[in-house]
Amino acid sequence: MTVIAELRMHAPAAARPGWDASRTVRLVLSGAVMFLLLVGANLATPLYAGLQERLGYGSLGTTMAFASYVLALVGVLVTAGHWSDYVGRRAAMVLAVILGLAGSAVFASAGSLPALCGGRVLQGMAVGLATGACAAALRELLPQRPEWASRFTLLASSGGVALGPVLGGALAVLPGGPAVPFAVHALLLAVLLVPLVLVRARPAALLPAGLVRTGVRPARLLAPRSLRGAVLAGQARRTFWLAAATGFLSFALFGYQLALSPAVFARVLGLGTPAALGALAGLTLAASAASQLLVPGGRRRARRDSVLGLTALAVSVGVLAWGTTAGSAAALILASAVAGAGQGVAFRAGFDAVASSVPAERHAQTVSLLYVVTYLGSAVPVLGLGALAGAVGLGVAAPIFLLACSLAFGALALFALRAPRAAGA
Repeated sequence: MTVIAELRMHAPAAARPGWDASRTVRLVLSGAVMFLLLVGANLATPLYAGLQERLGYGSLGTTMAFASYVLALVGVLVTAGHWSDYVGRRAAMVLAVILGLAGSAVFASAGSLPALCGGRVLQGMAVGLATGACAAALRELLPQRPEWASRFTLLASSGGVALGPVLGGALAVLPGGPAVPFAVHALLLAVLLVPLVLVRARPAALLPAGLVRTGVRPARLLAPRSLRGAVLAGQARRTFWLAAATGFLSFALFGYQLALSPAVFARVLGLGTPAALGALAGLTLAASAASQLLVPGGRRRARRDSVLGLTALAVSVGVLAWGTTAGSAAALILASAVAGAGQGVAFRAGFDAVASSVPAERHAQTVSLLYVVTYLGSAVPVLGLGALAGAVGLGVAAPIFLLACSLAFGALALFALRAPRAAGA
């Protein structure tokens, strides 16, 4: 069955052609799509300062380019994140990789801010489409080991986000400059397309007759309101909004690290090489990925981990604000690492708590809404920071932004501490 036939939602043929790949190969392909698309979406982090100087736009322009990606990602999550249920996982991944290829090509050749934003929009659409398809494919390939499916999804997504800035900085020093990272990324995506197209696709999860139009209709996202029992409902709502606030604020910090921190590091520490800037910008995300993978979690630990993670965030982000003002390299590096570790622990604890307090029939809708709120955190506050930096300068705006985040994390830690303990926790 061809990709075109899948996209048209045709029923699979009785004898389907293609390469009947093993489960291991399919796992690798699913993880590689998510990993490579997220690497590509974050290659530009250490290059923004140079692009800003070359194209003549300010900090607000940088945040606009970064936010274009996030808003496109959120838009696709809401409108098309469920499409792989109807067209099949393989077809959605192929379409996502093609969009990622186009995004890298447009961004690499961009000669203006609107062109940069256009490339970022294509990258956001690619990641938004791949997120649901890849995560669902991993769950289906490991039906008896859902925890391993979650671990693989986390490894692919967090690893890609953390590695993107490092690779972007390292490849940008090669002959050819800032275009090299995107050329290499486009080549890797093109290579990945070959096995994706050749592999024999599995039937779509939902393909009943007459549901073509309803299948592509935007998904309905609901917060957990109508749960059994008034006490449980109130507790579930508090759990949801604590997790949503944690995700929103922590991704606001990530947005700052990925969009504007390279310019801050360059000014405060006197760094000029993209490789060093990329490594520092990716430190927080790498520490977050490591803590989510290595620190034990679970429902019984969720409340305690939430308090500990948010407290670590409040303190470390406060130190990050001080280090930015004082120009302390040690404070910036240490605080970035601790903030990432705290974010990883608090973020996973919030998601674990939501998953355990929401009925199975509302799980997908609630988690989708949680992701939407979380991703918006890396766009809306950062746009405000860009506007503030344009008015008072990045050297003043960055510490103000970080201090405000520190106070918000402290308030959330107190809220989590005073929240009633969930049953069994």
